[in-house]
Amino acid sequence: MAPDIRKARDLSLLDSIDALDREAVSLNAWRVVRFGRDPLQGSPSRSRWCNETFDALYTSLERDGAIAEVFSLLNSQPVFPSKIEARVHLVFVSLTKILRLDGLGSLAALGVDISRFRERDYLRTQAIADAAHFLDFEGLIVPSARWNCSNLVIFSDRIAPDAISHKGSEPDPIDWAAWRRKRTDKG
Repeated sequence: MAPDIRKARDLSLLDSIDALDREAVSLNAWRVVRFGRDPLQGSPSRSRWCNETFDALYTSLERDGAIAEVFSLLNSQPVFPSKIEARVHLVFVSLTKILRLDGLGSLAALGVDISRFRERDYLRTQAIADAAHFLDFEGLIVPSARWNCSNLVIFSDRIAPDAISHKGSEPDPIDWAAWRRKRTDKG
């Protein structure tokens, strides 16, 4: 989806983000998708780091972080959709213009109310992602609101076709009941 270049953006936020480094990264990340879906394909969504104006590909730097993000979304439904078959994929990512905001302090400096970060109030984080996308960053490294790790959000239309690849063998199926027990046991 093409960005709306006519959209009014917060100039102060744009200046703050534009002043930050564009970091190159080459790393492994984890991605959870429904069975049969291409794990390398992003989509527009109304989520913490996407406002539906561009495609985002959500990954986590930890396997359980990727599962926790999808589990939280499924768990927010009136009834947990237990028949959804999902797989955990390991992907390799090589990008040259990432915005690293992997501490809550860096989010607070950009106007995020970190006391409410775990809530589903996405207005400010969407504005940050939109500004980064507008400034041609390829994605963001940000704290996970659901697990103690960092997530990598990739702007699909900003990356080269070979910037992300599937790594390893067959993806692992997720047993949601077992993962829920693991999460509860972890406290």
